[in-house]
Amino acid sequence: MTAPLPTLAGERVTLRPVTEDDVEALVAVVERDGVREWWGSDASRDETRDALRSDGAAFAIVAGGALAGWLGVVEELTPNYRSAGLDIVLAPEHQDRGLGPEALRLAARWLVGDRGHHRLTIDPAASNERAIRAYAAVGFKPVGRMRRYERGADGAWRDGLLMDLLAEELT
Repeated sequence: MTAPLPTLAGERVTLRPVTEDDVEALVAVVERDGVREWWGSDASRDETRDALRSDGAAFAIVAGGALAGWLGVVEELTPNYRSAGLDIVLAPEHQDRGLGPEALRLAARWLVGDRGHHRLTIDPAASNERAIRAYAAVGFKPVGRMRRYERGADGAWRDGLLMDLLAEELT
């Protein structure tokens, strides 16, 4: 990430840069049922903190004045491959309310419109149907299955689903 993250305001969601004050609350979100099984790993709490800080390339998702989750951004800035990857976590009480797709749309519009990316990717666990539906609602399409892509919270390897979104497909 070469530029500091902006604050992006939507109808029900605001994205703002993650602060150090957010990190412990986000660690607690990642450790909760409804999140841990998808985002958890055998990482130490220090490693989880570092992952959530994302070297400054992460947004706090705020809904109704509350910290609702986290949205990470990884940019590929090489001109011939310019694109960005996204990752998202929502606390269970903020799931199934359309907040995830709204947050992803905000980030996608910024990445396409302000940062000049033509393609975005996201890679949920292939069995995470809720996430896949949410990403499809934004316009992400399945590209392929990545076998034994990540280790789940239970220690078992699981497949991932690579999804991408071209700028003109953003809904």
